[in-house]
Amino acid sequence: MTPASLPTDICLNGLIIRPGERVLTRLVISKLPSGTVIDVPVHVFRSTVPGPTVLLLAGMHGDEVNGIETIRRLVRRNLLQPLRGTIIAIPILNIYGFLNFSREVPDGKDVNRSFPGHPRGSLASRVAHRFMREIMPLVDCGIDFHTGGAARSNMPQVRCLLGHPDTDALARAFAAPFTLHAALRPGSLREAAFQQQKTIIVYEAGESLRLDEAGIDMAIAGTFRVLHHLAMVAEAAPPAWPSIVCLRHTWLRAKFAGLFRSHVQNGDFLAKGQVYGSVADPYGEGAVRLEAPVSGYVIGLNHMPVVNQGDALLHMGLVDEAEAARIARNPPFNEKPGRREETEDMDEVD
Repeated sequence: MTPASLPTDICLNGLIIRPGERVLTRLVISKLPSGTVIDVPVHVFRSTVPGPTVLLLAGMHGDEVNGIETIRRLVRRNLLQPLRGTIIAIPILNIYGFLNFSREVPDGKDVNRSFPGHPRGSLASRVAHRFMREIMPLVDCGIDFHTGGAARSNMPQVRCLLGHPDTDALARAFAAPFTLHAALRPGSLREAAFQQQKTIIVYEAGESLRLDEAGIDMAIAGTFRVLHHLAMVAEAAPPAWPSIVCLRHTWLRAKFAGLFRSHVQNGDFLAKGQVYGSVADPYGEGAVRLEAPVSGYVIGLNHMPVVNQGDALLHMGLVDEAEAARIARNPPFNEKPGRREETEDMDEVD
């Protein structure tokens, strides 16, 4: 990666920030109906040595607290002291959602589908526009921290558009347990950054409104590996295992409504045809055994026991048949492939 040349001073939110300075500034977004000002705290850590500017962003969705806690710990423990370049750390972008335990802003819109935004658009669009105006021009690359949605947990994973040298390098450096090739979504921060030739990778771990200590630890370790890759920190711990790259992934959805019981956990490997759970009639009249239609890893799991037809149950990172046979002989995360639990009342259906 060839970092953009940094001026001697940078300007953010009307402030001149000089090399070697550490600054906390607040971007005023709007006001609540009560008149309370809503602002976004932004930490800036600058070295005296020129280098890239790295963005660490969390709280795009206000209920996704793992990324917020990740950046909070990095700031609180005074770990963001770059040897060169600049680190911009934003623990919470969507203050509205954070205050309301919500993914969206009060108008119901998703900030991460509102980029690049507009100064006279919806509230989500205004948040996105302010970010693009103040922060994005300074950034060379970054990490956007997310979690699964309500009652859905994600195995720690990086999502990015593979096949681009800068993106591939950041994903390899982060070395999450899984790396997913993910197309750019319209209105997302990744798409807006890509259009400006900036590199943003997304880290996902855990579920909304619930802290996941293992996922947070991996987030901190992966962030340090990215900073080490960019020569911004002196050392970083190596990953516990090589990242598994999934070029394809899919959700397995409920064909029947009822009570869902999962027989697997995040990180388990499932062979094609293997039972991964059941959907039972709530009145005790029977249950349907669920079999995996493809081979792959469980990288996302629905914990909601009551499901309707079409609800997402499992997110799977896919592998080909030859790789599936090899993994079945030597699973990397578990002593054996996904745990099989069968009961007498299960019926086989197509």
